Amino acid sequence: MGKTTSCLALIATVAALLCSNGNGFASAIDDRIEASAKQSYVFRIFLKGDDVTVQSQEGVVTLTGTVSEESYKLLAQEAVASLPEVKSVNNHLAAKGEVPAKYKDAWLVTKVKSTLMFHRQLNAAEIEVTAKEGTITLRGGEAIGLEEKNLATEYAEDVEGVKGVINEMTVLTPGMGVDDTVYREPMDDASITALVKVTLQYHRSTSALEAVVETKEGLVELKGKVGSEAEKDRATKLASDVHGVKTVVNSMTVEER
Repeated sequence: MGKTTSCLALIATVAALLCSNGNGFASAIDDRIEASAKQSYVFRIFLKGDDVTVQSQEGVVTLTGTVSEESYKLLAQEAVASLPEVKSVNNHLAAKGEVPAKYKDAWLVTKVKSTLMFHRQLNAAEIEVTAKEGTITLRGGEAIGLEEKNLATEYAEDVEGVKGVINEMTVLTPGMGVDDTVYREPMDDASITALVKVTLQYHRSTSALEAVVETKEGLVELKGKVGSEAEKDRATKLASDVHGVKTVVNSMTVEER
């Protein structure tokens, strides 16, 4: 009887130790996920002024708090979902203030601003965006070239819901390029993946693509299916112009509809 009791006690002790070690391992993973999210480029640059809480439990992450723009809810979710060891993300973020109705002018302004911000060939912080009955007007932009002006028009026209674009940006010094000082901070692969995913979703020409995005040390690989070579080329172009992307390998399969 004494031996049986001792064996049961030993088994219980071992089980407790294993459980303790397991909980400790899970806790370490959760701590790592939470820290990585807060240190990511997306959180440091785009969400730096927002109140976002990241809580992970055994790899299941819950986001709570507020963001300044409705579009940042998706960006935060994609940035966290792209982190190693994350199993899923529950997004309970709310946008501050009143959320504009879809396709209304205020909604379009937010959408265009966010889309332009993700592209490194544009100094989006200097571009003023307004809308009237679905037509977008672009103004401002210091020391830009004609190529940047045309690119701003192209990208704004490709935002879902935009009916037309009037570009009143002034070409001051052709060839000076974009002042990307604010974007010279270290980039992480999870943020690059998130920016590419959101960029492809925001552009009308690629919004229907079911693209799988994988990033390793700035090299982005696109997987999935597209309806034409034109769509595939468009996805490559848009992804290549996202902050932090060094090169794009497009492995998407063309299946004509």
